[in-house]
Amino acid sequence: MVQESPETFVKIISEPLRSKNPIIIEGFPGIGLVGNIACQHLIEEMGMKYVGSIDSKYFPPLAVLFNGIVYMPVRIYEAPKKDIIVVISDIPIHPTASYDLSKVLVDWMVSIQAKNIVSIAGIATTTGMRRVFGGATNNEMLEKIKDKTEIFQVGTISGISGSIMTDCFIRNIPAISLLGETPGPNPDPRAAVEVLTVLNNIFGLSINTEKLMNQAEQIELELSKLAEQVKTTEAPMLPKKEFPMYG
Repeated sequence: MVQESPETFVKIISEPLRSKNPIIIEGFPGIGLVGNIACQHLIEEMGMKYVGSIDSKYFPPLAVLFNGIVYMPVRIYEAPKKDIIVVISDIPIHPTASYDLSKVLVDWMVSIQAKNIVSIAGIATTTGMRRVFGGATNNEMLEKIKDKTEIFQVGTISGISGSIMTDCFIRNIPAISLLGETPGPNPDPRAAVEVLTVLNNIFGLSINTEKLMNQAEQIELELSKLAEQVKTTEAPMLPKKEFPMYG
């Protein structure tokens, strides 16, 4: 029986890139949508250009619309003057697709001679804090982040981000994982702000996060209002009557 290669199931469609030895930053949907929010803010703040997409038979049959124009759900953007590329997804990647997708994606990263890979995701805790946890594929990258993040001593990175980091480790590609601490599954721009601040410190960027912080305050206000509405509209539970049992 002939085994089909991952390239059979996943295709990267990209125009020629102008970046030399780029930093590649990826953000896929996960806890708090930290990766998505951070990457979308990067794209907007840096005025990045849409240069390609990733397609796969594993993806759900849908198209994404922005201002009436159809886009692919997994997209690639470039800021050639900064040598930065962002891979962003609007759809969660099913665990069964993660292996093939990460292999093809890392193959592509190698082919364009990526300098560093940055994987952004969220991590749920109950501390109420917004720390950024970090991990790396080698000691050199660990040195870069150890004074700027809480080093992840023991734990796991799940999903597509974990697959990408594992693939980078196997191939000895310098990569870091930045995990924004969030209290739960709700979209958390505040956690994304913390990750972007760390990203600024590591790579000497100057991404303005003021707009994102305003969004965080607005989202928190809306969630607070929603919680109040739920509280006031819920009917009080009537006490249950106890009925004697007869045998």
